[in-house]
Amino acid sequence: MAVIVLLVVSAGSDQAQAQRRNRNHWTTDADIGRGEGPVDDQALRDAPANPAEWLHYGGNYASWRHSPIERLTPDSVGDLKLAWMAQTGIPGQLEASPVVYDGILYLTSARNRLMALDAKTGELYWRYDHPNPDDLRICCGPANRGVAIAGDVVLMATLDAKLVALHRKTGEIVWETTIDDHTLGFSATSAPLVVGDIAVIGIGGGEYGVRGYFDGYDVGTGERRWRHYTVPAAGEPGVETWAAESYLNGGAATWSTGSYDPDTDTLFWTTGNPSPDWNGDDRLGDNLYSDSVIAVDPSTGARKWHFQFTQHDVWDYDGNSEIWLVNVEIDGQQVPALAQANRNGYLYLLDRRDGRFLRATKYADQVNWGTVGTDGRSTVDPAMMPAEDPEVRVCPGLAGGNNAAYAGAVNPDLGLAFVPVIESCMMFRKRPAVFRPGIPFFGGSPVNVDRNNGDAYGHLSAVDLATGDIRWQYRDPYPMMAGVLSTAGGLVITGNATGEILGFDARTGDEVWRVQTGSGIRSHPIAYELDGTVYLAVGSGGGGVVQGASGNPPSVPLGSSLLVFALEGS
Repeated sequence: MAVIVLLVVSAGSDQAQAQRRNRNHWTTDADIGRGEGPVDDQALRDAPANPAEWLHYGGNYASWRHSPIERLTPDSVGDLKLAWMAQTGIPGQLEASPVVYDGILYLTSARNRLMALDAKTGELYWRYDHPNPDDLRICCGPANRGVAIAGDVVLMATLDAKLVALHRKTGEIVWETTIDDHTLGFSATSAPLVVGDIAVIGIGGGEYGVRGYFDGYDVGTGERRWRHYTVPAAGEPGVETWAAESYLNGGAATWSTGSYDPDTDTLFWTTGNPSPDWNGDDRLGDNLYSDSVIAVDPSTGARKWHFQFTQHDVWDYDGNSEIWLVNVEIDGQQVPALAQANRNGYLYLLDRRDGRFLRATKYADQVNWGTVGTDGRSTVDPAMMPAEDPEVRVCPGLAGGNNAAYAGAVNPDLGLAFVPVIESCMMFRKRPAVFRPGIPFFGGSPVNVDRNNGDAYGHLSAVDLATGDIRWQYRDPYPMMAGVLSTAGGLVITGNATGEILGFDARTGDEVWRVQTGSGIRSHPIAYELDGTVYLAVGSGGGGVVQGASGNPPSVPLGSSLLVFALEGS
């Protein structure tokens, strides 16, 4: 249930006088911002070259989450001072990555609250609470991971499977479109990705047996331009990888944000588990295109190539984790590659021109479900399959590994990926699966043995993308489920379940900063610079179904606040 918070603003505030209040929507007539024009295509392509902005969920189209700010260093991080805070009023599961443009910071919370704030002071400019219905179908909590920005609109996907565009300055709704019928199990929790004049958004619903897809919408009008299904229909390529008619309820949801390569005009999107989750008896075969990365033409949605990470997944090893577009040296040649720390415990490297498999190496400490061959295909240990009376501990557990609810980062100068990892193995119980629209279609359940025994833990690992070797690792008592920020100054920022913001030296892994916030960190840190002052923004607000199943400190309260720290000019 959403908590309604009344914001009390001084009667003398010009901004308070400008706000127009509605039941769930407070717009503004004030002249806010710093006079910047609309966000154009070149700005989106150049991001994050301008340190005053953070325009993408992943920081740039390559999803590096790497800030160009050189002043945020292992030495300077200790000089950060808290500048302001924003309370969302919606406790728990604050997973968003804020967007910053024109001196305005856009923050979403759980249950689709969207706030526009002064990026220097935290003053609230406008607010929109999307009126979600009472009969939502959401598998893993009411999270939202942020907005996209293009032109003069910010775009938010909603738990009831809608896409809403609001004017970035006034907060007025410009258009709203329905992606699908939420009562069938559809939802949307990720940040859209804008490419040209198209906003791309994926959907959740793999736990409800929906047929997965991702869509492209016209940024100006909200009209759907294309839809790319992730489970084939009868007669389409790939349907032969599904036994009988199991493809009709095949899942393969697309609930994370993709990446884009402007050089080849290729959009990369990832897919989740086949349905039902833990009983694959009626869907024998590889189950394309679940647990895959799909490369498409962003103008039409037409597929160029695909690669499947986990064939015939029966552990809920979604392939939705973030994908990094990097260049690596292979046999003396620079190769344009795509890298992903997959939920199954392996970090994959592909040639992003054609999807050719290059390498897979373990990044998780515990991986026993199977191995990945030189051709990229998996060989499963039969003892690790779900059973009616399970006795074998399977690693990773259903959450990973790395989980798409939070994104790691890449420092391109060092060639390192910083991967937050869950180490919480589980047993998997298989049960009969009966499909009913809008009802969970699990086919079993996990047994949270490591959490129950107190054996779960987490780590942040720095992985050399050229070799797959782990260069350094920080270990935490609880699974790591926060996003990561890298900076050009050689700093790495993340957080843990006990509520601490953590800072590390990117080269050595030495811990250089630790600040307690009072609630678990599930959000995605960002950095920006305005008028000579550097700001670091980190959301505090833990909780969620997956965190509870994997292991978290039960005494830490829920919260939902954005803490913004400042580093004054040198």
